[in-house]
Amino acid sequence: MATRADRRGGFLRRALHRMVRPAEEIEDHELRSDSDRLGVTCIADLVDREIATVSGAVRSTTLSPEGTVPALKAEIYDGSQPLQLIWLGRRRIAGVRPGTYLTAHGRVCRVEGVPTIYNPRYELLPGRGTPTAGGR
Repeated sequence: MATRADRRGGFLRRALHRMVRPAEEIEDHELRSDSDRLGVTCIADLVDREIATVSGAVRSTTLSPEGTVPALKAEIYDGSQPLQLIWLGRRRIAGVRPGTYLTAHGRVCRVEGVPTIYNPRYELLPGRGTPTAGGR
């Protein structure tokens, strides 16, 4: 049985840990909380070849040719693992840029071990977790 001093020490230790956590760890926790609140699937829990809805922050966008067709690639991160979104035939999508929050819906596949959704339906989020404008 824990004594009162043990519990107080535990509380102080947890409070101190929260204050000195790295910014990345805090951001990861906030992104995971937003995913839970929106009721979407955590990227780390995705199953290959199933349809899923995910949300996260766009970390990078790149334009690269997939054969002869241009493709816009966006990496999103939900605090657990990155996911790649690829829009074939698109050079740019208004609003999809690093720092944007969005939800995406489509069939998950693995490309070189990275979870990927091709031509996803998406919805831009103005901040974390408050949907407004739609896409596709």
